[in-house]
Amino acid sequence: MESPELTFTLAYVVFSVCFVFTPNEFHTAGISAQSLLSAWLGSEDLCFVLYHIRRTAAVRLLHSFIPLGYFIGMCFAAPEKQLYNVYIASEGWKLFILLAVLLPAITSMFALYWSQNHWGNHPLARTLAHHALAHSEWRAVASSVNTEFRRIDKFATGSPTSRIIVTDNWVMKVTTYHVYIAQQQDIHLTVTNSRHHEISAETGTPVQLLTIRVSSINPSVKPFDIRLNSTEYGELREKLHAPIRNAANVVIHQTLSDMFLETFRSLVEENEPYPLPTNQELEPCIGCMQINANIKLVKLCRDPNEGECQQCYCRPMWCLTCMGKWFASRQDQQHPETWLSSHVPCPTCRASFCILDVCVVL
Repeated sequence: MESPELTFTLAYVVFSVCFVFTPNEFHTAGISAQSLLSAWLGSEDLCFVLYHIRRTAAVRLLHSFIPLGYFIGMCFAAPEKQLYNVYIASEGWKLFILLAVLLPAITSMFALYWSQNHWGNHPLARTLAHHALAHSEWRAVASSVNTEFRRIDKFATGSPTSRIIVTDNWVMKVTTYHVYIAQQQDIHLTVTNSRHHEISAETGTPVQLLTIRVSSINPSVKPFDIRLNSTEYGELREKLHAPIRNAANVVIHQTLSDMFLETFRSLVEENEPYPLPTNQELEPCIGCMQINANIKLVKLCRDPNEGECQQCYCRPMWCLTCMGKWFASRQDQQHPETWLSSHVPCPTCRASFCILDVCVVL
């Protein structure tokens, strides 16, 4: 039987992780720092800069109380330990209590320092000051950012804990504890990495995530990385003034069909290959006529007389790319999450098959 101490610890760890990283379910339920402090933070749409100055300071302070909250909870979950009596607590707990008290104390001092001079000491305010013109100050830059953020033509994407916002003159990345900002006329953008996921946890479809480095010629502005779905790459480029350099030579799939072909190819290569009979020769693919056919449909997903799939008796006539395009063209474009598990007819004999039945010819 699990002890109350272990049960509380597991529950508190799960809650703390969700409270810090805030999944969509917590945002919907209003269990987030922004929701709890909404009355004090104000409106992001009306005053973007001041909202995030207050938010980053408040979130740091609120999260710093998590260890102290765990200690207080353990006093009730395990009363036999008498943790409320610091003098008889173990050395490990004494060290934990010290850290739990010091963390919010230090964070409070930082928040107090940042709030001086009407938040002029905050890291975001200091970053904006580097963009200010001569004989001007950060508030003038903040006013410009606020005005552009209110426009409906801005580019915005990402999760609540990591958002990318591009306006006419600014590129911004908003995270839990930081707001990175750079002026468009000063930046260089470089695609540095790409990660392809066969199935997205959120949409159930293939996804390619691009990492783009934003570097400013202003030495006071630190470079930062933005990550976005490759399908949003075209929209991002339309909003940017500077070109994006592809240093990693990444093949960017800007459409869902492009990403599906990549996933289709990787899944087919895992299937059992089809050994070509010695008396048979491969002919050019009838779809593109560019390369030899290298695909044979063989029912491998289930037993011969089971399921929707049927045995195809056609000789190899299609290449992998053309077969993937055919497969994608027969899908419901409004429900891409069903593509990988669907069945389509053979393009020549109309025998039904699925991805597990597509074999590469050896």
